[in-house]
Amino acid sequence: MGLFSKKKEKEEVEEEVLPEDLALAKKTIEKKVINMLKTIQDPEIPVDIFELGLIYEINIDDDFNVTIEMTLTSPNCPVAESMPTEVKEKVGYVFGVNSVEVNIVFDPPWSHDFMSEEAKLELGFL
Repeated sequence: MGLFSKKKEKEEVEEEVLPEDLALAKKTIEKKVINMLKTIQDPEIPVDIFELGLIYEINIDDDFNVTIEMTLTSPNCPVAESMPTEVKEKVGYVFGVNSVEVNIVFDPPWSHDFMSEEAKLELGFL
């Protein structure tokens, strides 16, 4: 019986398919990229990097290559080398993404103003 239940579970899993419309497909990928970024926590602040406001820009070209501009809480951040690598790796797992480039920028410098309302509330800034 276990063999049949596994087969049934396998049949019920649908393959992911992107919309045929390019703009919709890019929007779908962007949402998935954001969801993936929300799984990456800042090691010093218990909030994900998206809600923390470390992601400045997400660009997706027509070939589904993703370019992310992000910053760190400070230029001397202890994860300055590992964080961009983690972002690149995890975003690369998103269905439909062809390639990922992560650029670290410090202009404008990060401040608490970039945090989402949710992050500010969680950290007691509201």
